[in-house]
Amino acid sequence: MNYVTADLTISLDGFVAGPRQSLEHPMGEGTERLHRWQFEQAEENAAEIAAIVEAGAFIMGRNMFGPIRGEWEGDWQGWWDENPPYHAPVYVLTHYPREPLVMQGGTTFYFVTDGVESAMEQARTAAGSASISIGGGADTIRQFLNAGLIDELSLHTSPILLGEGERLFDGVSALALEPLSARSTSLVTHVRYRVTYAR
Repeated sequence: MNYVTADLTISLDGFVAGPRQSLEHPMGEGTERLHRWQFEQAEENAAEIAAIVEAGAFIMGRNMFGPIRGEWEGDWQGWWDENPPYHAPVYVLTHYPREPLVMQGGTTFYFVTDGVESAMEQARTAAGSASISIGGGADTIRQFLNAGLIDELSLHTSPILLGEGERLFDGVSALALEPLSARSTSLVTHVRYRVTYAR
């Protein structure tokens, strides 16, 4: 069985995305402060940055793929350039069908319209024995946590308060988080947790 992880940057008040996502603000307004550790301290946090994209398959929500709502329009190919950082199959949860999108470097985006269980089944087939990573947004992570499908949660806590946006744990069923490792820099505290579900 594949080991399933989720990797997120979070504010001290529990937000993983700011309000009003747009082309100018891909993760919502105010989130440039949330992710300073990845850009201003890239060398100091190199191991954690590399771990974000080391899985054999990925699953993400539609909001992480782009700002478009409703039916697909135009040729939107994600927030990344022609060579996204995943280099593996990526399954995008959506209500609207779309043909697979083949990118450079081995990344292909597949658009899944029949829920988290189907996305997980497809990701397990693609990943072989490798791990699977669940990306944002918060609603996607909550769905997988509530389905009991995440083994490990890596939270990168930025020492800021966003005040509004989308909280990670709102509506999450009972679970326990056991710290596995922790490390801090001046811009972030990295903690890996084993997820245990109440049965």
